[in-house]
Amino acid sequence: MLGRTLEGISSRLPGHCAVCHRFPAHPVCEPCVGRFAQPLRRCSRCALPLGSSHTVCARCTASPPPLDACHAAVSYDYPWSELITQFKFRGQAGWARAFAMLMRSAPWTEPALDAAQLLVPMPLSAPRLAQRGFNQAFELAKQLDARKAVSSLLLRLRETPAQAALDLQARLANVRGAFAVDPLRVAAVKGKRIVLVDDVMTSGASLHAAAQALRQAGAASVTGLVFARTDEPH
Repeated sequence: MLGRTLEGISSRLPGHCAVCHRFPAHPVCEPCVGRFAQPLRRCSRCALPLGSSHTVCARCTASPPPLDACHAAVSYDYPWSELITQFKFRGQAGWARAFAMLMRSAPWTEPALDAAQLLVPMPLSAPRLAQRGFNQAFELAKQLDARKAVSSLLLRLRETPAQAALDLQARLANVRGAFAVDPLRVAAVKGKRIVLVDDVMTSGASLHAAAQALRQAGAASVTGLVFARTDEPH
């Protein structure tokens, strides 16, 4: 009881910025958001930064991904990479609210959320969920729109090795067949406009595999929405 009381009190007290330590401030103060979260022109299909006035990059034009659209709030760089580590690996699920606010501020995010009928988080394997205690993608989805967020519709069928050291083709092979819609809930997917939510997008292999599973179950459209995108070159 005392712990809950102290937690309730602390949640009402002003905090300091996790980046510059300004006090009082939101988890990330407005000057730091302005400095590190400037909107970038991004490919509308893969969310990588674009240097031209085009809306779709050359790679997505030549080989369209299974996502109808994809949006990212920030680049996976300082300070966001460090804050995501706190969010995912240090049990600080409270970051979901601040990250979701930034996701909503990204261009085209609000129209995508308004049009969506379901917000589907990228699923974790059972061992990883037990280890972490929460699914960071589901925490983000709930903060984006709790009414539309559904946690057990998309399943991860198997644990996949870490993707960090793999090239693109190896990553695609690594996640092939790793996701499926719950057979008892296929009717909930058919004909629906779905936003697929995750915290970080690197190559896009996992999001693409999940999008393919949703399409195979009859989804009308699948849009990707992530907090951070690695800025790998095209």
